[in-house]
Amino acid sequence: MTITGTPSTVRPGRRVGRTALLLLLALPGLLWAVVRLLGWERGPLVQAIAFTPYAALWSLVPLIFAVVARRWLVAVIAGLAVALLAVAVVPRALPFWDRGPSSGVPITVMTVNMFIGVASPADVVRLVREHDVAVLAVQEFTPRAAAGLSAAGLDSLLPHHALADEGGTTGSGLYSRYPMSGQGSRRGDGGGLQEGNLQAYATIQAPGAGPVFVESAHPLAPYALAAEDAWREDLASLPRADRDGIPKLILGDFNSTLDHAALRDVISHGYRDAGAATGKGYLGTWGPYAGKPIPPITLDHVLVDKRIGVRDVAVHPVSGSDHRAMIASLILPA
Repeated sequence: MTITGTPSTVRPGRRVGRTALLLLLALPGLLWAVVRLLGWERGPLVQAIAFTPYAALWSLVPLIFAVVARRWLVAVIAGLAVALLAVAVVPRALPFWDRGPSSGVPITVMTVNMFIGVASPADVVRLVREHDVAVLAVQEFTPRAAAGLSAAGLDSLLPHHALADEGGTTGSGLYSRYPMSGQGSRRGDGGGLQEGNLQAYATIQAPGAGPVFVESAHPLAPYALAAEDAWREDLASLPRADRDGIPKLILGDFNSTLDHAALRDVISHGYRDAGAATGKGYLGTWGPYAGKPIPPITLDHVLVDKRIGVRDVAVHPVSGSDHRAMIASLILPA
């Protein structure tokens, strides 16, 4: 006797029991889809919603069971969950999504979380050299990491700096091949639990292109209920793209996925996500973590002003870091 078939000899009580079981399997997917669609993630749901792509895959299971078992009401509920989740997650896997302008000045940028400064400087410099990276953003950037990158030869590749290194997880920095102006950093909201993360910024001037504002983003992680408001505030305080100002480029560890309403709100203010624009929105940049069976999720992003085009995105492991480096090939307006 199986869950997918009900012989005529099965008693009505068992039929009701099986229908109830299938309904219990289907309802969580529908509730998840509603929370994701309406941006209702709060408390523990903030962390859970990061795994929406996996929930979307799971939602197919009760739908298949319900169809095979001919439980049509349950199939409708499960089908609605599948449809809503598909609307949320499928677009970032479509390679023909809007990539923006295709002509202008090509540039390659990279972001990597240095994991309290212990990520391999040699790996970072190797990626910069091999992929002709012109702008590098680093997070969890410590004095040790700054010294290591310098010793590994980064200064000869990217001689212009906007550095805000400090001990622990709060430092950040920018390195550029091209001249910088207006270098500085701003500190996010620590939520009363710690000092907020520093976010280095500067305006770069690539040959043949106009000036571009760049920021190394690192909103506070929503690791506890008390940190949730600070996480939202840090995301809300990220610069908005302004058609009347210079183009903006924000790259870093956002501690958010495209399934978080707070990040989608940032993107809605004149940006596109480079990974989603190239159909690579599922490239995992974090996880598994500390040996735990945590499936990979995309916490690192390159957000580009809609006046900037996107050609390609890739991720690469960096020894010693719990994040992967993200490298994006872009087109700056001439």
